[in-house]
Amino acid sequence: MKQKVTNLHFFFHDILSGDKPTSVQVAAPKNLSSLVKEKLFGTIFVIDDPLTEGPEADSKVLGSAQGYYIIAGQDSPMLVLAADYGFTTGPYNGSSFSVFSRNPVMDTDRELAVVGGRGAFRMAQGIAKLHTHSIDATTGDAVVEYNVTLFHYE
Repeated sequence: MKQKVTNLHFFFHDILSGDKPTSVQVAAPKNLSSLVKEKLFGTIFVIDDPLTEGPEADSKVLGSAQGYYIIAGQDSPMLVLAADYGFTTGPYNGSSFSVFSRNPVMDTDRELAVVGGRGAFRMAQGIAKLHTHSIDATTGDAVVEYNVTLFHYE
């Protein structure tokens, strides 16, 4: 097998509001202390977030990120994200890479670890560099720009 490097660029839309949210709360801790109420510590969300070419909601859909995140930071909003980023169009149709990483969402720029892949991204490792493009402070809806470097095998 030959090692290959692939660079990807796309936008991730995490929508908590409206009639068709792409991120849904599925669990919250029973202990509703002030820490939990203010920081949502211990809350779990399941996601099926669209991946698009551009930041606009009507931009061409490339695929989706499916998985979950847990709010794990007690002092600040810190997520632990486990998701499969699957592509449904273009040269990577049917392929995906997986992320399992700490995500300091209050940082505008951050990095996530790529821990696997399938299809064209078989045995992927790499890094996803994230930049918060926009966030609605009222709804929590966010658009995040991704620049991903994958090391994988053909």
